[in-house]
Amino acid sequence: MKNLSFLFAVVAVLASCRDQKQPPADPNVALNAEVAPALSMKQVKEELVAKGFQTFDYFDEETGDTLLMQQYFVAFIKRGPAVVTDKKETDSLMALHMEHLGDMYKKGYADISGPFGDNGDIRGITIYNTPTLEMADSLANADPMVKAGRFLIEVHPWWAGKGFPLR
Repeated sequence: MKNLSFLFAVVAVLASCRDQKQPPADPNVALNAEVAPALSMKQVKEELVAKGFQTFDYFDEETGDTLLMQQYFVAFIKRGPAVVTDKKETDSLMALHMEHLGDMYKKGYADISGPFGDNGDIRGITIYNTPTLEMADSLANADPMVKAGRFLIEVHPWWAGKGFPLR
């Protein structure tokens, strides 16, 4: 069980670091010179809406800023009915599970994932960046651990400010 939590945590850390810019090899080249101009929030919203994502604008009276809110989907990963005691089978399923999550990050469908630190029935979460609940549910249920009955999935819509980092 400790291996499961450790591997899940490693994927979450790697995924959270995947888009960070590395310093240029040449110290005389400014980091900003390598970064393409950022899209305006209007352009981001137009692209999201064109792809079928749900969004809305939120005006923050305290700061005077208008924030772009996007609907994401949180998949709660719950303990499933199947219990596998064979270490070889458990290790194989875990490797396939991690491969699935890695694939979700590479394709841009999952933004963050990780296990909970207790041994409760809800084992962890994955936040999916998909236009529909049906798509997020389908991707989450394609996980080999879910197919094997080790995990069950429960997906809920969730709104967050677009581009806000974890702190």
